[in-house]
Amino acid sequence: MGNLSPALRHRARMLAERTAGAAEPLGVTTGSAYELMLYKLSDDRRRLKSIQSVERKIEVKATMLPTYAQWIDGVLAGGKGAQDDVVATLLVWHIDTGEYDRALVIAAYCMEHKFTLPDGYSRDIPTMMLDEFAAAYLQGKLGDDPQHAVAVLGAVEAMTAASDAPDQARAKLHKAIGLAMVAVLDLQDATDIAPALLGQAGAAMVQLQRARALSESVGVKKDIERLERRIKRAADSS
Repeated sequence: MGNLSPALRHRARMLAERTAGAAEPLGVTTGSAYELMLYKLSDDRRRLKSIQSVERKIEVKATMLPTYAQWIDGVLAGGKGAQDDVVATLLVWHIDTGEYDRALVIAAYCMEHKFTLPDGYSRDIPTMMLDEFAAAYLQGKLGDDPQHAVAVLGAVEAMTAASDAPDQARAKLHKAIGLAMVAVLDLQDATDIAPALLGQAGAAMVQLQRARALSESVGVKKDIERLERRIKRAADSS
């Protein structure tokens, strides 16, 4: 569906919207259109399973995602919250392929309606989001623009704040947010902190300390010590 004409894309989106709108809240999505999407997803997953390289899997997922765009848009526009395994799976795929802003939009719908991930996934959606978004930053996949990274990771923090999740997963997210905040400070000066930015530095410290409080093994001790020294120098010079 990625190469459909505008008219056919509109038709596909409307079909998804009607299908999602016909399903009861807290129920399960049904209907022939949904069954076709499940079949397509199953076929795509079989193709991915035959690929051994993780890097190559991600590349192939990126080529597959546009064919699901109209389904997702229709569900988000017309859905009442019925479980949709296609949308839940594609949430993960959007994170895998670095489509973080789009993933947040999908995640907001899934979290609001308490979606579960399909069989084959061992984590719930809040834990998966904490793990995967934190890893995306800590592994450098979300690090090109630290200000954008802070916004994305902050959205994940807010979205998952009320959810039960392992302390280690939440600690990793706080670490990622703290380090992204430090990276924003580094855009101004990688050594010293201007007195006017002490508030931002303090906010980064809060995140790193929270990460350490949740999990000693999260590995932020040295980061805290470095930031403490920078904050002290800035405070002494103000």
